Amino acid sequence: MIVYYNYSFMPKDEVRISPDDRGFLFGDGVYEVIHAWGGQLFEADAHFARLEHSLGELRIAFRDLARLRTAMETLLLQNGLTQGPARIYCQITRGVAPREHAFPDPDTAPTIYATAEPYTPPVALWEHGVRALFVPDIRWGRCDIKSLNLLGNVLATQRAKEAGAYDAILVRDDTVTEGSHTGVCAVLDGTMVTHPLTSEILGSVTRDVVLRLCHELSIPCAERAITRTALLEADEVMFLGTTSGVMPVIEIEGQPIGAGRPGPVTRRLQEALHSRMLGGALPVD
Repeated sequence: MIVYYNYSFMPKDEVRISPDDRGFLFGDGVYEVIHAWGGQLFEADAHFARLEHSLGELRIAFRDLARLRTAMETLLLQNGLTQGPARIYCQITRGVAPREHAFPDPDTAPTIYATAEPYTPPVALWEHGVRALFVPDIRWGRCDIKSLNLLGNVLATQRAKEAGAYDAILVRDDTVTEGSHTGVCAVLDGTMVTHPLTSEILGSVTRDVVLRLCHELSIPCAERAITRTALLEADEVMFLGTTSGVMPVIEIEGQPIGAGRPGPVTRRLQEALHSRMLGGALPVD
C-alpha cells in the first residue's frame, strides 16, 4: 500500500512516526474519512470544510488542504482504486515537540498522514438491517470536533461488539445524540427526525446529504432532540455514516423497531443515496 506522509508518497511499512509526536502522546490532532467511488471523492467539499473546522477549533496551523485533497486523489491512482468503492483516511496532528501540555513553538510543522484502501459495501446489512443497544454518552463536550480522542467512542463500540450489535446508540440525559461511529435518525409519525447540530454531535456529512435527499423526495424532516423512549417507539430507525450509508436499525435492546425490518423511508433514502454516490441502483445481496 502506498500512503501519504508529510508531503511524500511511500510504502506504508516505511513510515516512521516519532514517539514525540503530539498525536501519539496526547491524541492532539484531527482526522477525516472520505468515501470514493470510481476514483472520485464523494462530498469532498463538505468533508474538507469539516476538517478545516476541526483544525481551526484545535488551533492547528495547517494551510495545505488543497494539496492534501490532490494527494488523496493521487493515492487512489497509485493504489489502483479507480474502479470500485474505496475509503480514504487522513489525520493531521500538531506535530513533533517535547512533551508539554501547552502548544509547542508556532513554527512546529503538523504531521500529515493519509491512506486509501478498498472498501466492501455492507450490502447484506443494508438489505436485512442491524441491531443496536443504548450506551451512556460519556464523551467530552466538543463532539463537533473530529479529533483523535475517541476513547468514549471506542468503549461504546466495544460494548456493542460484545453484545453482538452493529453500533451503540449514545444517550445523554435521556436524549439520543448519535451512534459511537454513526449518526442516528428516526421516522416519527411520518417525519424523519435527527438531533440538531450542536457541540454534542459530530456534523455528519452523510446526515447533511440525507437531509437534502429528504427535501428532494418530499419526506418531512426535522432537527430536534429524540428521547430514548421515542426512539424505541419509532416507525423506523437508521444509522448514517460515510461507510455505513443509510443503515436500517431493526432492533434496539432486543425490542423490534416498527415491523422489525427495514421500512419504506429507509429504502427510499438508501436508493437515493446510492444513486447520488454511484449513479446507479442499490446493489442487492
